[in-house]
Amino acid sequence: MNTKTILAGVVVLLAVGGLFFWGRANQADSSGVSLGKESALRATETLHDFGTISMKNGNVEKTFEIMNPTDGDITLASLTTSCMCTTAFIVKDGTRRGPFGMPGHGGPVPRANEVVPAGGKLAIAVVYDPNAHGPAGVGPIDRFVYLVDDKGGQLELEIKANVTP
Repeated sequence: MNTKTILAGVVVLLAVGGLFFWGRANQADSSGVSLGKESALRATETLHDFGTISMKNGNVEKTFEIMNPTDGDITLASLTTSCMCTTAFIVKDGTRRGPFGMPGHGGPVPRANEVVPAGGKLAIAVVYDPNAHGPAGVGPIDRFVYLVDDKGGQLELEIKANVTP
């Protein structure tokens, strides 16, 4: 082999390796999920198990109550989910705002930008669609909803179920 061929091969390998490294770094940044500190927001419960649910019965829903126990307002900056089969809604004064879903699926996820006043409460309705993954989507599921406040703090809600046909 001549020197030019070897040099070209090394350059190509370095370029491909650089693309893999760059792609992994961007993948971590584009998840839409903050891996920062814990939020000051609190929930009366952070886990709900639907038990055994059937695909034929359609969507299931759980509403979580979020509280701001501090003496200052907290802005819920973003609300995202871990999977396209799960959506979340902000419920305030009988009105639902959303859906908020998984980043990168079905377009951009809207910003939440919802102020939870000092001592106030907010409801987050979480909807799971057992048919979203088709016939292969049976068995146990574990999905998450991420609430990120304007200070970078995160509160995580979780739903579980055992999906049957």
